[in-house]
Amino acid sequence: MGTKAKKAMKKSLKKATAIKPSQGADFLPLEGGPGRKIPEQKPLENTSSVLYIGRIPHGFYEKEMEAYFGQFGTIKRLRIARNKKTGKSRHFGFLEFESPEVAKIVADTMHNYLLFEHLLQVFVVPSEDVHPRLWRGFNYRYKPIDSLQIERERHDKERTLEEHKKLVDRIVKRDKKRRKRIEAAGIDYECPNIVGNLQSAPKKIKFED
Repeated sequence: MGTKAKKAMKKSLKKATAIKPSQGADFLPLEGGPGRKIPEQKPLENTSSVLYIGRIPHGFYEKEMEAYFGQFGTIKRLRIARNKKTGKSRHFGFLEFESPEVAKIVADTMHNYLLFEHLLQVFVVPSEDVHPRLWRGFNYRYKPIDSLQIERERHDKERTLEEHKKLVDRIVKRDKKRRKRIEAAGIDYECPNIVGNLQSAPKKIKFED
């Protein structure tokens, strides 16, 4: 290395050591110069427009919720979780607005709002937490199972001789257990005997013309 190169290196080192770091600087550039500060990054705003609504009171269902929350803005989709067997509300649901700003306003306004003696729980659901199958069948009005009709058909169906015999055996077995419990309790009671036929009676009688 020549003398000129050494002198140039010494000058650059003197300049670098002479520069005082500016107050509040996050880092100093390698090529020298004043210190620089990293610009503050604003936290990313939630752009989700989906709301979780919990503690929904009885009687506050799809039509009522759509009419009530529609005063804030346009509703895209609405879904209340319901029992698959009975069709009754499970007291929570999801609501989607067209605008994320409206969703945030609704969450801030309606959270812990007293409605029919229930404190509504309203939160904005982050976009990454919205399940892709959340809105599957959202406009489907679930028809509950008619358990009474199912039981009626089960009771009225025509049984074979073996099925009828099993039915009678179960009834007799339950009756014996009931008699033993009554005797163990020290109750003097004479249970009536079960009267029935082993052969099932026909449900329908057809007459010839």
